Amino acid sequence: MTNILMIEDDPDFSIFLGEYLERYNIKITNFEDPFLGLSANISSYDLLILDLTLPGMDGLEVCKEVADNYDIPIIISSARSDVTDKIMGLQIGADYYLPKPYDPKEMYAVIQSLLRRKKKSNKLQEQRDSIFDFDKRTNSIYFNKEQLALTQAEYEVLICLLENKNAIVSREQIVNNSESLSDSYSKSLDVIIGRLRTKLNDNSKNPKYLHSIRGLGYKISQ
Repeated sequence: MTNILMIEDDPDFSIFLGEYLERYNIKITNFEDPFLGLSANISSYDLLILDLTLPGMDGLEVCKEVADNYDIPIIISSARSDVTDKIMGLQIGADYYLPKPYDPKEMYAVIQSLLRRKKKSNKLQEQRDSIFDFDKRTNSIYFNKEQLALTQAEYEVLICLLENKNAIVSREQIVNNSESLSDSYSKSLDVIIGRLRTKLNDNSKNPKYLHSIRGLGYKISQ
């Protein structure tokens, strides 16, 4: 379920939107008081929907506070039509400005778009932080930011494992994805695995990266 924090001083509107989004497995938790909203464990939510006209604190202040301290998409949902508010909101950290009134279908589409973007961004960050990286366009594999010198067979075996990182890959699957190999029972795969361990400086008795799973296949991890 997607959990959304909403800071909106119109309870009827928050209930209306919440009932619509619930059919898409999206739960809204609304706070009419912005101070309560800011103390609501924001990092546990997937996204924030924020009104601008709030009691005791302007929504733009709330937006800046959240953007400065949390990694969460922010949608400003406001009846304030001043273009200055829109520009200011986007400049201080909002990801989208949706003027009221709007069809809840539009809000749903915006939510989906922002969550997809965040998921893609997180995935790219994971790849950047990874010990392994690869570029299939140039048949290149990098280990600790340095390109590995690999034979074609070594590349085919390693890329198959990397594309299934942290999962056990059977000998048959590796062979089927490697044009240089033809028999899953052949010792040639074991020889290649041994050469890869050498190039990764990985101890076969206590491997850190390339693991042999008895009777099942191989797994690469980091």
